[in-house]
Amino acid sequence: MEDIYLVMLVALLALAITDLVVGVSNDAINFLNSAIGSKAISMRTILIVASVGVAVGAIFSSGLMEVARKGIFMPGEFYFEEIMIIFMAVMITDVLLLDFFNSLGLPTSTTVSIVFELLGAAVCMAVIKIYKENGGDLALLGDYINTAKATEIIIGILLAVVIAFLIGAFVQYISRLIFSFQFEKKIKYVGAIFGGVSLTAILYFIVIKGLKSVPYITEGTMEYVNTHTLTIVLIGFVIFTAISQFLMSVLKINILKTIIIIGTFALALAFAGNDLVNFIGVPIAAWQSFDLWQSAHAATGVLPSEFAMTGLSGSVPTPEILLVVAGAIMVITLWFSTKARSVVDTGINLSRQGDGVERFEPNWLSRGIVRYSVLFGSAMSTILPASMKRRIDNKFDKPNANLKNRRIDAPAFDMVRASVNLVVASVLISIGTNMKLPLSTTYVTFMVAMGTSLADRAWDRESAVYRVAGVLNVVGGWFVTAIVAFTAAAVFGAIIYFGGPIALAVLIILAIVLVVRSGILHSRKAREEKTKKKFKKSDIITINEITSETSENISNVIGGINKMYSKTVDQLGYYDLSKLKKNYKKIEKLESEVDELKDNIFYFIKSLDEDSVEASKFYILTLDYLQDMVQSIGFITRNSYNHVHNNHKNLKFNQIRDLKKVDDKMQILFDEITETFDNHEFGNINNLLSEKQELMDYVSDLIQKQIERIRTSESSPKNTKLYFGILLETKDLIGSTMNLLQLFQEFYNEARSTNY
Repeated sequence: MEDIYLVMLVALLALAITDLVVGVSNDAINFLNSAIGSKAISMRTILIVASVGVAVGAIFSSGLMEVARKGIFMPGEFYFEEIMIIFMAVMITDVLLLDFFNSLGLPTSTTVSIVFELLGAAVCMAVIKIYKENGGDLALLGDYINTAKATEIIIGILLAVVIAFLIGAFVQYISRLIFSFQFEKKIKYVGAIFGGVSLTAILYFIVIKGLKSVPYITEGTMEYVNTHTLTIVLIGFVIFTAISQFLMSVLKINILKTIIIIGTFALALAFAGNDLVNFIGVPIAAWQSFDLWQSAHAATGVLPSEFAMTGLSGSVPTPEILLVVAGAIMVITLWFSTKARSVVDTGINLSRQGDGVERFEPNWLSRGIVRYSVLFGSAMSTILPASMKRRIDNKFDKPNANLKNRRIDAPAFDMVRASVNLVVASVLISIGTNMKLPLSTTYVTFMVAMGTSLADRAWDRESAVYRVAGVLNVVGGWFVTAIVAFTAAAVFGAIIYFGGPIALAVLIILAIVLVVRSGILHSRKAREEKTKKKFKKSDIITINEITSETSENISNVIGGINKMYSKTVDQLGYYDLSKLKKNYKKIEKLESEVDELKDNIFYFIKSLDEDSVEASKFYILTLDYLQDMVQSIGFITRNSYNHVHNNHKNLKFNQIRDLKKVDDKMQILFDEITETFDNHEFGNINNLLSEKQELMDYVSDLIQKQIERIRTSESSPKNTKLYFGILLETKDLIGSTMNLLQLFQEFYNEARSTNY
């Protein structure tokens, strides 16, 4: 009988390790985005500091493990067998849910997921017990669930969203009024005080309040600290202010960088201390449950279905070795997880200062919020005296950014905002941790970052509607997390209860397969994104760089169109709906690549040196031709898919044959174009242009042949519409391609003749 539970413990251990990996990947946004976004320190330094913070926080996190044992449900109301089912359902759900959000690159809450998973699985088992033992009286459900504690946790999580946003916005607004965006000048006078306040806040909430979690601190020490807290804080403020002034005046160290380093450490420590329960609390509780039952079974022979888990209600210490191992896994994940970088990118993108490629599309709610916020802001500005409004506006005036020196790796925001993000978030999380409330660190850090970006006027009229839509998407995802976590854990719990070991084995295998598959797909996507970086450059300066960049874009787009056209013709001939559907989806990717190029036109023009400004028109026209080409292949692909999807008759054999001949000729031409631009053999463009008329004439002949078919034998208007559409768009595609080649040749010859 013990064997099945030993297998479950091994499975829980494996799921715990997986959960640590996927959980840290998601929660990396909590302590990495401010340091990475400000680029105050190198990535290597960020990871080293965060790793130390995570390791220290993991060791001191044992107090919160009680949440997994008795924070959500009443363990004494469940038998050992039922407790193990609850824990298995929770861990399987958690791994799958977090991995799904990681794959999307969206930050979700590991705290919310674990709380609602425990709630869902416990409610499922409670309902089953009630129907078996009490005739289905659901009014007894409150006897099984720790409603008071669960409600306290849920309300605390929801309040944290609002509080973190408001406090982040308030502190950042005051900080910006003090420093302005010209903080290099003001830092000399108020930097020491700012450093003293920031470091003292971290000292108070993380060191002083966190002492009670350290097992080596005596009661006498804690009593002294609690009695003299104000004195310790004041002394700490004086000492840290003096240290800050010394670092600035004598060692010439930027105090903001120091705060960012210490803040990253503090936030990583707070994260590990607060969130480790989300990853290993359940497996540890399962192991402790097994240990309790095994001891009782050895003494009395009690069965798993008869042993009540009242022992979990007490205080059960967590072995230090488990915390050390968990901390090591978290640190390794930080260094090697690509999904962690994806989630961090989302937070940085939504809080960055200035324009750029927006990830989220606006919706009716984001438009409404921005519209009424603008009206409210206009009304408020009329109330303030003109002199005060001018003084405030001067504080928020950004320095004239030299966009000619703007590189793709420019910081997303400055070090003042990064410091506020780190200090405020670490303080709020530490308060929750020391109150034994598993606050969502994702909610807190994300909403602090959003609040500070709003207060910093990063959401201007150009970007607000996109940023608000992004925040709504992320927050909406949090509510989805709660609903899905509750439902999935309840369903999995029922499956395991009624399906037994076979159902459990199937669910574990399913979880492993889905996580591995997700990892493979994400790696493939990461490789694609790496190559896609070519389309995101905003740091072109000289004519040579323009030529190289443009030829690279032309080669990539034409190569993509070449493959898409050939596949569409082949799949249309085979009447293959599934493959046409894949092409239908891929065309959006090709369109987005060209759209991103056009999004960067502003920065491209600003970044040109004075001798290259005339190249702006060439670059704009190039993108216009590329967009025309993509629109043509998009029309061909979508119409072919819709034709087959609507179950219309396939094209006739002679039509497919003629299209295949066109495809063969275009393959030869486009391969030559791609090779020309890949190898920068631009002298070959004349030969390519000479082939234009021959191909155009061939397509025109096919159009004439189809007209004759209609007059004599053609009987399908849908086939005719599709066939004519493909030929006409093919003609437009060839024309746009040749116009592009001609434009490039003229620009290249002029650039050579003027020695740009």
